[in-house]
Amino acid sequence: MAPSESPPASAPDLDILGNQITIHPAGYVEPPASYHEGEERNLVEHMARFRESPLDFLREVSLHVSGTGWRAYDDVIGQPIFYRGFSENMKAAVMKTPMLQRRIEELAQQRLEVEEKQGLLGYEKDMFKIRIRRRTEIETSLQEVAADLTDGMICKMESKRFIRGAYYMCTQLLTRAYHQGIHVSSEEVLRLRSVAEEAAKRKQSIIFLPCHRSHVDYVSLQLICYRLGIGLPTVVAGDNLNFPAVGSFLQHAGAMWIRRSFGDDALYTTLVQSYIDTLLQNGFNFECFIEGGRSRTGKLLSPKFGILNFLLDSVVSGRVDDAIICPVSTQYDKVIETESYISELLGQPKPKENLQDFLSASSVLSLKLGRVDVRFHEPWSLKAFIADQKNHLNLTRPENRIRLLRTLGFRVLSDINAVSVVMPTALIGTVLLTLRGRGVGKSELVRRVEWLSNRVRNKGGRVAHFAGAPTEVVLDRGLEVLGSGLVGVVDGLPETTYYAVDRFQLSFYRNMTIHLFISEALVSASMYTRVKQGGGPTIQTISFDALYDQVSFLSQLFRGEFIYPTAGLLKNLEMTLRDLEKDEVITVARDPEGKVLSAGLHDTERANGRENFDFYCFLIWPFIESTWLGAVALMGLTPPMGSKNDTWIDGVKAQNSAQLLGKTLYHQGDLSYFEAVNKETLKNAFQLFEEEGITVLSKSRDKKVPATIKLSDEWTPSRDENTGMILPHGRLWSFVEMIAQSRIEGKNRRDAPTVSTRVLVLADKLGRQLFETAAALGDSAANDLRTPKRRRHKEIHTKAKL
Repeated sequence: MAPSESPPASAPDLDILGNQITIHPAGYVEPPASYHEGEERNLVEHMARFRESPLDFLREVSLHVSGTGWRAYDDVIGQPIFYRGFSENMKAAVMKTPMLQRRIEELAQQRLEVEEKQGLLGYEKDMFKIRIRRRTEIETSLQEVAADLTDGMICKMESKRFIRGAYYMCTQLLTRAYHQGIHVSSEEVLRLRSVAEEAAKRKQSIIFLPCHRSHVDYVSLQLICYRLGIGLPTVVAGDNLNFPAVGSFLQHAGAMWIRRSFGDDALYTTLVQSYIDTLLQNGFNFECFIEGGRSRTGKLLSPKFGILNFLLDSVVSGRVDDAIICPVSTQYDKVIETESYISELLGQPKPKENLQDFLSASSVLSLKLGRVDVRFHEPWSLKAFIADQKNHLNLTRPENRIRLLRTLGFRVLSDINAVSVVMPTALIGTVLLTLRGRGVGKSELVRRVEWLSNRVRNKGGRVAHFAGAPTEVVLDRGLEVLGSGLVGVVDGLPETTYYAVDRFQLSFYRNMTIHLFISEALVSASMYTRVKQGGGPTIQTISFDALYDQVSFLSQLFRGEFIYPTAGLLKNLEMTLRDLEKDEVITVARDPEGKVLSAGLHDTERANGRENFDFYCFLIWPFIESTWLGAVALMGLTPPMGSKNDTWIDGVKAQNSAQLLGKTLYHQGDLSYFEAVNKETLKNAFQLFEEEGITVLSKSRDKKVPATIKLSDEWTPSRDENTGMILPHGRLWSFVEMIAQSRIEGKNRRDAPTVSTRVLVLADKLGRQLFETAAALGDSAANDLRTPKRRRHKEIHTKAKL
């Protein structure tokens, strides 16, 4: 080759030109024809394997190591990263922030005053010089501590050669597990690149706020940004992942380590805020998970406001002019960690992350888990959002600042739901768990999956498509990914028949669709209070007032579980009734002015065996069961005869006892869903009980002393003076019964007195064990440390005052 000639550059895997995007899979496979805006493409599907094609494999490695073409990661859209000295420059910038320096001065002054009061400075004549010298010593010590904390926290984007190798290694590993690769929308990535280019000109950061279902979430977004030539974001990560070897690798790839809890550490809190300010002021991209931890249930969790509050404060305070918010949805055909999630939800303690477990997880890399779908909502200005909220919120008032933070969090969750893609496995899991009977034939499964796909699209949702493949082919792919451990096949029958093997684990995939149908589910479960009574249409018809009351009650009951449309309860209810009426699920009676009077099942729905009505009920019933279980468990917290209501019960033990009660009721037939005993939903239920004032929570100033609870006096049931048994009366029992009205009918639905007696005896038995444990431990010392936790109570309103 002549010296003047340069080696021919390989065709880039991703061409972005105008309004079209074309992918070339590394030059080893015939490039696909160009396609139109809005279609999906796989960014990392075609990776050479050494055993299959050693020459192509070595060529790929060579291209990545040398940084040929797009692999060089040189012309990055955004601020300069991955250069020698990046970490030291960032550390110096953080340490110089006025906020951090003021905090260090304040803490030094506070410590000096304490030492002076305790006489630790002595009683010399020239105390002024002694104080100055001691204050300087304290400030120097705090500066050293802050520098060490900063060094351990910040991401260290130092080497392009490192990130090139990391990209190639992570892509190889990810495509071994998710053999169908990472899919994105061409329209969305074109828009993202355009936004990134504009943000770079203005030196503004893009704040990626993804949902969180798997540790793979960290990897997928970084791979996409690298592949698109966008500056990699600094990713907020809990220090539980900062274990030897892996921790250093992640930190050099973009992770910033933070503690799981800041406590009262004022220096550390200020340091985190200073680092975030520095990143946003200089236009570095940023990423944190809006839900905090990974969702173990498959649906979006309520937003966590810690890091979000730091981001909001940066812009509200004026320290940062603006930042761009980009909500991100990441969906999977199958999540690697679901088996471990189920163990945790059933009460097994979460194992601490370590290198041995990380390496042992390599077995999943040989699995065929389908594909990952990543979707980007249209980015929006945080400054503009705040300005819009200021029109009706006075942000100088602390309560309005909290409202602003909550509005921001739920806006992001709503945007994530809006762009989320429903995967084939979620469709299959949802259908299998919303059918009456043990199994379903292949043709019926195909029909219901097609029906559900159409319903998802009609609700404004998205269904993952496979280049126009027939439903039966997509179904087979989904069943292959789920595997025989989740979906079983009955052999030797005239038609292939499928059934749910592990309903608990399948519920993870069902919960990926529930947000689309939450309004229909609440209305159907409320109407079920009449439908379950049997009889003709007249008996099963529910008045609008009764329907409104029950929907309102259930909506408040699950306000910590689901995200509702923002139009308000009455408008949402009327809109949902119109949609269900249009689909011939229900029939609605109206007066001459069009006001709804009552609702009942449509004749067509009755003729179809209530399959669509039951579908909506099946979606919400496990959550109703779980909340009912939590409320029944509270009955067991009734103090024993002769004792006052002054015994505090360990909160975690109370929830564990509720879970044990649920397992017992399930196996005895009084609980219909085993997934109702999952720890996450019970925890949300206990949170609701505290917010409603049903229970009182006490937290100790000593973190080693667990939080404790007891029933509020006005909610505490009474006992029979002769037998000592808990009586099924009073405010708490009425609350339990209100929930029970929408429960799925069970084997003993016509035997309510016997059920209530049996269930209460069991709840009381477990409750007595909790009281005995509390008495044995002795809580006089702990009571001295406890401080009741104050909450803003938001009561559940119904016409029947509970």
